[in-house]
Amino acid sequence: MIPRLRPNASISLPPADFFQRLVEAGFGGDIESGAASRTVFSTDNSIYQVEPAGILFPRGIEDLQVVAAVLSEPAFRHLTVAPRGGGTGTNGQSLTSGVVVDCSRHMTSLLEIDPVRRVARVQAGVVKDQLNRALKPYGLFFAPELSTSNRATIGGMISTDACGQGSCLYGKTSNHVLGLRIVLMDGSDFWSRSLDAEALEEIAAREDRIGEIHRTVDRIAREKHQRIAEVFPKLNRYMTGYDLAHIRRGDGRFDLNAVLCGSEGTLAMIAEAEVNLLPIPAYAALINIRYGDFNTALEDARNLVALNVASVETVDEKVLGLARADIVWTGIARFFPDDAAGTTNGINIAEVLADDEEELERKLADVTTALDTGANPRHAGYTIARGHADVEAIWSMRKRAVGLLGNVEGPVRPVAFVEDTAVPPENLAAYISEFRALLDNAGLSYGMFGHVDAGVLHVRPALDLTRDDHIGLVREVSDAVVALTRKYGGVLWGEHGKGVRSEYVPEFFGDLYPSLQEIKRAFDPENRLNPGKIATPATEALTKIDDVPLRGATDRIIGNEIRSAFDNAAYCNGNGACFDFDETSPMCPSYKATRDRRFSPKGRAALMREWLRLLAEKGVDPRQEATRLRRSVPLASLARRAFNSLNPANRDDFSHEVRAAMDTCLACKACAGQCPVKVSVPAFRSKFLELYYGRYLRPLKDPLVAAIEITLPLVRRIRPAYNLVVGTPAGRAMMRIAGLTSLPRLPQISLAKEAARLGVPLATPQIIEALSPGERQRSVVLVADAFTAYFDPDVALAAIGLARKIGLTPFLAASHTNGKALHVHGYLGRFEAAAKRTARYLERLDSTSVALVGLDPSMTLAFRSEYKGISKATVLLPQEWLTTNLDRLAASPSTAEGKSYRLMAHCTERTNAPASVAQWQKVFESLGVDLQAAQTGCCGMAGTFGHEARNRPISERLYAMSWKPELDAAGEADILMATGYSCRSQVKEIDGKRIPHPLQIIDRIMSGSSDISQ
Repeated sequence: MIPRLRPNASISLPPADFFQRLVEAGFGGDIESGAASRTVFSTDNSIYQVEPAGILFPRGIEDLQVVAAVLSEPAFRHLTVAPRGGGTGTNGQSLTSGVVVDCSRHMTSLLEIDPVRRVARVQAGVVKDQLNRALKPYGLFFAPELSTSNRATIGGMISTDACGQGSCLYGKTSNHVLGLRIVLMDGSDFWSRSLDAEALEEIAAREDRIGEIHRTVDRIAREKHQRIAEVFPKLNRYMTGYDLAHIRRGDGRFDLNAVLCGSEGTLAMIAEAEVNLLPIPAYAALINIRYGDFNTALEDARNLVALNVASVETVDEKVLGLARADIVWTGIARFFPDDAAGTTNGINIAEVLADDEEELERKLADVTTALDTGANPRHAGYTIARGHADVEAIWSMRKRAVGLLGNVEGPVRPVAFVEDTAVPPENLAAYISEFRALLDNAGLSYGMFGHVDAGVLHVRPALDLTRDDHIGLVREVSDAVVALTRKYGGVLWGEHGKGVRSEYVPEFFGDLYPSLQEIKRAFDPENRLNPGKIATPATEALTKIDDVPLRGATDRIIGNEIRSAFDNAAYCNGNGACFDFDETSPMCPSYKATRDRRFSPKGRAALMREWLRLLAEKGVDPRQEATRLRRSVPLASLARRAFNSLNPANRDDFSHEVRAAMDTCLACKACAGQCPVKVSVPAFRSKFLELYYGRYLRPLKDPLVAAIEITLPLVRRIRPAYNLVVGTPAGRAMMRIAGLTSLPRLPQISLAKEAARLGVPLATPQIIEALSPGERQRSVVLVADAFTAYFDPDVALAAIGLARKIGLTPFLAASHTNGKALHVHGYLGRFEAAAKRTARYLERLDSTSVALVGLDPSMTLAFRSEYKGISKATVLLPQEWLTTNLDRLAASPSTAEGKSYRLMAHCTERTNAPASVAQWQKVFESLGVDLQAAQTGCCGMAGTFGHEARNRPISERLYAMSWKPELDAAGEADILMATGYSCRSQVKEIDGKRIPHPLQIIDRIMSGSSDISQ
């Protein structure tokens, strides 16, 4: 039995009445000071870990003013504060031991869009892609591009002056900021906009903090302008963090936003932003050029830039290899074919934009002619992707590159600390050559990619920061790279901000550093806004890269064996892909529904990692505890578990906070498929629940749900009584007491009886083994899961009918336990026993080479994930089976005409079998049907999740996000299909509609049914 775990007590918390005082003063947002929230907010996408004292989630500018006012009270003047956006900083920009102010949960409103002036006004927590989705109907977009655009907030982008691919064309975030509404530490609420001489004189005459700021910044710009011109490099990625070089704009206007953009929360809290918008390019194409080695790709990139393409991105062989194994590759593989001459070890992606198709083709011809007619072609070949869909798919791969670098085995993994250097593009090839030599001499592996047109290189050396020799390399490599960037006229911070690397600011700014200190003092006289970053008072030191606690300190306590045993939980690098705002993206539904970062894969991984650390400090090996637990008799520990559950001394057990985060996980496995690092929450969640409920009592619903596959045959025999319970108010009330809700009724039809009536035999090993090889080739065994078999048998019957229509002999798999419900709820000992029995049966059938086909995607894919290491049998998804039998499919004439067909695929299927939707489309295409994939996220049911009473609000919220709009928009000619049983059940429960499985529609099309939808 695991012990009670106490959270870290070393953190210095605010005075007990601080959070209460905020409420009294009118703070209307959320306040979190629990151990779980502090743990989740102690990391970002960097190598550092700093636990905050608490987290505030303001709802508007009024809350920010309340925060400033309360912090100005004498009792709290020692507290510091750090604003935080998407939490994906690679250099610890928002990490603090003070109070975090996070605008991403509530301050997400698009306040104004003016398509005529091409201006948008937004709150700081609005996500970049969220803004661009709203702008798309107007033909406009917010230009600065970055790889984290689906979770990066506008406030965060401004704070780091973010940019990425296409910066030579579109510039940085600061180039598009028209105005900033800021709150200072004295509570001042001010709109910062560019000023002419008269307006500047008027504001500078003010006797308040705003006047002092303008006087200070204006004086520095005037008195130091010559020195500023000498010190600041002439780069596309110019030095941010108090950008003195652009205080005076080209038109002579004074722009305070030049120092606010890139200030990383050290000067003010950003509440709102007014930004400039640009027209969306009407036509786009990418030329994807392959090379035998990365150096050649880099050298050739300069030639491409000279051809006036919009942007050039270069990717090395390591990133390319990781991308080939990623979920995105299926959609773009055709653009990166294998070359007969050898392996592709580098690619250039050249972007071409145009206002019309003729211009696009002309520009493409200019580039391809240069590629084709070179006297000594340096490339191995190229492809062209036209149209926004294919272009976006390829850029998606490039965006995921940073995260993909973390998807390796073992404790030595690429980490961020020198990953965004920038040098003049003409110096890039020589610079990279020396950079690679530096890393090679240190014996480090690494992956490289970058915006070569802007002279920016992304590189993450692979380190294990639990090792003392690797910890020392952070300083050694950083100092060497600083010297190297200065040698080539560049900067250390070309894209991702300074953060912990601020110790190098004086070296780059030289005798201008005191000017930065003056600006910091004018904005924040008491040094309470994100102190230690960019500039500090003369009496205080800047943060040093080796003075901040590393994540590796925690990992060292856990140990490599335990880290590797818990499904990448400890290897989450904080890239934040799971914070995707888009409701139609599968990952992560619980985060989308709650906006609570604890309830995300990143959050749960952080909590699991801390839980493992606390166990390690107690000398507990969770693997051994799990083994002991499985060997014990549950009844023997019942009294002790009951005592632990009732004992008040256990109320502060950190395990409870971990369990609360795990409870909201839908176990959809979208993270296992979509996370670049392949953090699998359902896998480590099951391991946690097994141990947690070895110490505490389970809720009543758990044994009921876990036993469902065993009890369904018994319940079927008393179908009327069961339907009475789940179909009446009194019965539903009783089920809610047990923790269950929205249970489906059992249909009158019985799959077993109908199969017998149709002459479909059970697939016993003896019967299948008795078939001749030819008969086996013409046979199929339908592996119907319990949910489909008992609650939706029409799907299995459609599969039987379809098999016969294409000339195959169907068999029905014998009754078996899939065990997914057992696994989801942490009954891992029982799951393993059941899985071994089922595996023996399936493997014997599989050894005959007969096709095994599952019906529900989630249950079928369990044979590939949960059964990994247990079973070698291959159970196909329906579309995988049908794509091998396309020559057998044939539609009746005109049967499918006049209808629109849309597929709503299961989340597990979309993310863990990424080719699945394309396979369904291929099957329907062979029937003369154009199948479209509906843009939907999670339906909210997710197996048994939506049937648990405590989860129902989240379940219905998720359904309303993307599924309900899709169903509401469907007309009479629209045929919607859903592959997941749980999805169809959710639709029936909420909207009272029945939507078919694709197999049912295919069966009807081939039958020549007059009404396909029925």
